[in-house]
Amino acid sequence: MTKKPLALLIAGLLTLIGGTPLALASPEMAAAVATTAAPQIPKLAYDRFVLPNGLTVVVHEDHKAPVVAVSIWYHVGSSYEPKGKTGFAHLFEHLMFQGSENHKDEYFKPFELAGATDQNGTTWLDRTNYFETVPTTALDMALWMESDRMGHLLGAIGQAQLDEQRGVVQNEKRQNENQPYGRTGELIQAEAFPANHPYHHDTIGSMDDLNAASLGDVKQWFRDYYGAANTVVVLSGDITPTLAKAKMLKYFGDIAAGPQVPRPQPWVAPRDASTRGTMTDNVAQTRIYREWNAPGRGTLDENLLELAAAVLGGSKTSRLYQRLVYRDKLADDVSVGVEQHVLASLFQLQVDVKKGVDPKQVEAAIADEWQRFLKDGPSADELARVKTETRASFVRGLENVNTQASILAEGQLYQGDPGAYLKDFSEFMAATPASVSAAANKWIARGDYTLTVAPGKVEAADMASATGRATATGAPAPVLSAKGDYKTVASEVDRSKGVPEVSTFPDLSFPTLQRGKLDNGVEVILAERHTVPAVQLQLLFDAGYAADQGRKLGTSSFTMSMLDEGSKDLDSVEIAKRKQRLGAIIASGCGLDYCNASLNALNDQLKPSLELFTDIVRNPAFRETDISRLRGQWLAGIAQEKSQPTGIALRTLPPLLYGKGHAYAIPFTGSGTEASIKSLTAGDMSAFMTDFIRPDNMKILVAGDTTLDKIVPQLNAAFGHWKAPSSKLPRKNIGEVAAPKQVRVYLVDRPGAQQSLILAGSLAPSTEAPNHLEIQTMNGAFGGTFTSRLNMNLREDKHWAYGAFSFLSNAKGQRPYLLYAPVQTDKTAPSVAEMLKEAREVIGDKPLTAQEISKIKVGDVRSMPGSYQTTGAVMGALQGIAQYNRPDDYVQTLKSRIETQSDASVQAAAKQLIHPDQLTWVIVGDLQKIEAPIRALKLGDVQVLDADGKTVK
Repeated sequence: MTKKPLALLIAGLLTLIGGTPLALASPEMAAAVATTAAPQIPKLAYDRFVLPNGLTVVVHEDHKAPVVAVSIWYHVGSSYEPKGKTGFAHLFEHLMFQGSENHKDEYFKPFELAGATDQNGTTWLDRTNYFETVPTTALDMALWMESDRMGHLLGAIGQAQLDEQRGVVQNEKRQNENQPYGRTGELIQAEAFPANHPYHHDTIGSMDDLNAASLGDVKQWFRDYYGAANTVVVLSGDITPTLAKAKMLKYFGDIAAGPQVPRPQPWVAPRDASTRGTMTDNVAQTRIYREWNAPGRGTLDENLLELAAAVLGGSKTSRLYQRLVYRDKLADDVSVGVEQHVLASLFQLQVDVKKGVDPKQVEAAIADEWQRFLKDGPSADELARVKTETRASFVRGLENVNTQASILAEGQLYQGDPGAYLKDFSEFMAATPASVSAAANKWIARGDYTLTVAPGKVEAADMASATGRATATGAPAPVLSAKGDYKTVASEVDRSKGVPEVSTFPDLSFPTLQRGKLDNGVEVILAERHTVPAVQLQLLFDAGYAADQGRKLGTSSFTMSMLDEGSKDLDSVEIAKRKQRLGAIIASGCGLDYCNASLNALNDQLKPSLELFTDIVRNPAFRETDISRLRGQWLAGIAQEKSQPTGIALRTLPPLLYGKGHAYAIPFTGSGTEASIKSLTAGDMSAFMTDFIRPDNMKILVAGDTTLDKIVPQLNAAFGHWKAPSSKLPRKNIGEVAAPKQVRVYLVDRPGAQQSLILAGSLAPSTEAPNHLEIQTMNGAFGGTFTSRLNMNLREDKHWAYGAFSFLSNAKGQRPYLLYAPVQTDKTAPSVAEMLKEAREVIGDKPLTAQEISKIKVGDVRSMPGSYQTTGAVMGALQGIAQYNRPDDYVQTLKSRIETQSDASVQAAAKQLIHPDQLTWVIVGDLQKIEAPIRALKLGDVQVLDADGKTVK
């Protein structure tokens, strides 16, 4: 739920058209450009109108794909909740998905049938939003559904619906708080803002208040805040303003404006003195949080503080990362950011203290570096690099229509201006060292709250009930929203006929793949995509975690992570700075069966970006100082995995499924073990590079704004003369594994856990299996979608879980098929019983119905236009084609192959994969509370393991 607006730009969340990056070649040039020019960004063109009932509509046209993003933003969030009613805004968001008076069924169902993508709802301090991207032909359906729950909801909400979603929300709270450090946010917010501040409590609310929520309370919440005049609707995509106006008036014009809303007013409430707190949690290492109150969104100082945060702790090149991680070796990680809201923002520092280091040493180093920054401010080069990186990411994120809609909605809702991001960006780019320094000295020089979280016992208290900061004077009174002369317009829609049928669907537009070769025979596969001035390329190697077999576990991932830690001529910091100056994203890593190195470069910086990328891939230095630093971080990461329920399960389950000697019998995190990482040497990494990272084991995938004639010569210059070693490529043992003869149950203790993580696994055929589509369809119906059997049972019917699903991971060999459910502790054994019941029924007397199968098939087909909006999505399809030996027209012909699946073949896939009496269960939870009920189920042999997968009893 957390959004950081200008960091939001950095993350590529702004979606605009066009623009050229700021070209920087050196620190001197960067500083010169920063002081002499304020580069512009492209404008996101829009039309805005207000319906007679006060509903504001913003429309942006983007016809590159036959889809429309529908984004509904209600101007109410958790800051509007009175004392004793915390969590109401979020609880009501859940109730909005329970159906409406004219659609008394799960809200998602019509959207799944129409092929909607990017669909969800979220609640935050200042707003609640609901969004989906639908095929253009399904727009009437989407608007009917959204308007029906806005204007016709109360008759569909009863005590049963309230109780169901109350249980789901409480399990969402448990699931979040069951993660390491998952209880810190509520405490930090309570300590940041006075008890009489609207931000004093977190959005999720307290268990007591959620339990006390009555049907009358939630219905009144709807009446008070869900009126048309308190709402912004943005339509972005394949739509015109004229058509949008007609449809919005048709479906929303008869909805009442609603009452005036008492609007909380900005109140930063900075502290005069420093305050501190401590917490123990089931964590692997000590973490220090520090927070300062800062001005809200849309203010100049907040934009300047975004830059201060980036310079202090936004990247590997930042001041604190250099000091704490590189120089003093006191921390494994450090970050600084701004969590931006309307009334005030939170400027936050987070440091993971290296094991064995005194936190006081860390705090002393932070204080020293902080004072130096406050005294001297940032350099021109530091600001220029951050600005360039920001603007490059801005251009890079130009494709997704849902993101476009979100940016316009934020501007309209909070500042009355859909183009508010332009002002924010202009202030950001015009910032100087002096202006950033002044803002920093005004807001982050005093009045911090520090929370230190240390490994220890998990407290049973609900952090939402923490007392926190005392009441303060100076709270501004709420101001009523404007009183408009609003009226409704009679609607011609006959809602008794139900949801409008979607009978036609647009065709998918996917680029034709082109192939070329380099001088050394390396194959190049290109998908042209000219929507943004950027190129993505990937070097794909047949390797992966499975290549660790016969080596020290974690070798593949660790080696690939070392590539940008230094080349023969450049150290890791210089590489990071050059990436920033070029606005390039360079990454490397591994999956189960592959390793890759990728470059995302803006067109006018492709040549120097490719030169840097080539140097990183072909000339890794593997310096001992860099290995030592990354090793420390890696070991801390393994410890973190072993403190997380999901991490524990993913480390322990694969070796149990595949058995000793198989290449996949490894932690699926790819991180290896403490012993293997401690013993890893530069020689081990060089040997891995020789064996697997070589031109005769590589394909080059390219997607974006280029042509084959342009890109092949550029790639040839970089990689065409790379010679393969004389040694043979090693083979990976990914042979067939027989299913176990009986059920096996393994319990892992996590004392004090609020939930148990249930993971049940078996082995499915390879992704390359002839019936992989039937397997995929079966999984979608059984546990792969919101309305699947598993989720409807454990979440919607029983409300014991926030979500329960089944997953298929891709693999060249047999792949794991996993049933997954994080459930409240007291329902662990009953949840296992329900999952088993569902598994037995789907291969027994309740096979998947024609309707269930059809729902998945049509949804998969109809979602394709929305699924391939971005160059990144196209690159993902390219990788699948290259890795799993698929034909070049795989995506273009996918529709016909999905449609021709028979019900019988999908039902057969269920019987092929689901074997209730051969499942391997790994359950992570509070052993004292779950062991006896699990044993009472008499599933089979029950063993207790530690977090390393070793038998305890």
